[in-house]
Amino acid sequence: MPLRPLPGDARPMCPVTTSVFELLKVGPGPSSSHTIGPMTAAADFMEQAARLPADRLALARGLKVTLQGSLAATGRGHGTLRAVLAGLLGNRPETCPPDILDAMAAFAAGELKLGAITLPVSEDCVVFDLLTLPKHHPNTLVFRLLDADGNALLEREAWSVGGGFVEWEGDTPPERQAPPHPYETMADLRALAASTGLSLPEILLANEAALTGRTPQEIASGLERIMRAMEDAVERGLEASGVLPGPLGLHRKAKALFERYRQDPQQQDRPILALCACAFAAAEENASGHTIVTAPTAGASGVLPAVLYVTKNLRPTAGVFRKDQREALLAAALVGMLAKHNASVSGAEVGCQGEVGVASAMAAAYLAQVHGHSPAVVENAAETALEHHLGLTCDPVQGYVQIPCIERNAMGAVKAYAAYQIAAAETPGHHMVGLDQAMRAMAETGRDMCAKYKETAQGGLAASVRC
Repeated sequence: MPLRPLPGDARPMCPVTTSVFELLKVGPGPSSSHTIGPMTAAADFMEQAARLPADRLALARGLKVTLQGSLAATGRGHGTLRAVLAGLLGNRPETCPPDILDAMAAFAAGELKLGAITLPVSEDCVVFDLLTLPKHHPNTLVFRLLDADGNALLEREAWSVGGGFVEWEGDTPPERQAPPHPYETMADLRALAASTGLSLPEILLANEAALTGRTPQEIASGLERIMRAMEDAVERGLEASGVLPGPLGLHRKAKALFERYRQDPQQQDRPILALCACAFAAAEENASGHTIVTAPTAGASGVLPAVLYVTKNLRPTAGVFRKDQREALLAAALVGMLAKHNASVSGAEVGCQGEVGVASAMAAAYLAQVHGHSPAVVENAAETALEHHLGLTCDPVQGYVQIPCIERNAMGAVKAYAAYQIAAAETPGHHMVGLDQAMRAMAETGRDMCAKYKETAQGGLAASVRC
């Protein structure tokens, strides 16, 4: 995995051009790399196939989707099979029903329309290739549209690179208008804030408008939609009970944690209990394959929503308005985009430090921003949270995003809260480690981490726990 230079190294500027709404996406869990990305790729491939010349398309008789790497190793437990089938049938993560993967669990075989022809689609269309070592990315999908003899009329390779993002072999990313405030590191952002007098959210808001063409009102509306989706996931999870899908037999805990939180208003550990209950709630919804927000991934989708929900609904801070919450969400997104740009948010590339670790850093930044702190405190809070997730492996038991993933979301939320408290109390100039340095360390650690500890369910708890 390529590592970007640290601030101060000679390098051409390669600014971040990711949209906030590309990072924070609504879609079905349990894994953005394994469900949202593959569903998007499958739907994209069908659109590409539909654009073939009519005479060539008329020869099509079947589909074949080959999963490689981490997708092959843990694709059933992560819901990849169902997500791919849903995508082939025309569903997209941002518009599909919240329980689409529940519905696909009962899907055996059917047909889909492709232009003037009808193709059969079933689980037999999806092949788990455990032998081929992906050359470009651990989450690789190969799509083929086949004729009657099994020859490929169209073949494309896609990579689900984390956070629901998809890249296609041979494609060049579309060029976007240069942002008015280009940056690629936290050091760049510090310099921009100092030279322009703008806050971090104001910098990101201006860039978002230029990159996407959205008005400030449209961006505000989009952020409100994202926050509502986060709150919905928490609230659904707090009300649900029973056993999560899959063979582990894991019982939901969020409702019991929340009931304990409400029973005794005088207990001293209420903030921590509230964070744990809300993080469990969203993470359990994710484990059920229900709609969540990637922040930055589905596997870490309980951390930031827990912090947001607690500070907004359970322990609101006086003087914090909706605008402050939107700006705090922008600060959190900024941290996630820096991580994606300079390291990775994919568990298959860098382990869970890139998922829950980055989510915790985003949540710490949210807390610092929503309480009105300076860019230095926002950075220090994010850095502290990320630093204390370095080396965290991704080792889901039996490939399901349940053990240890759900509890890790709760721990990530608690660490975010602690990191914010530390950063808010210390003198900013006394903080020794920068966010850029922590992200560089995460990238290097991920590169050196053994593959069996990176989402393949072959090491760590996945190898030592027998359920």
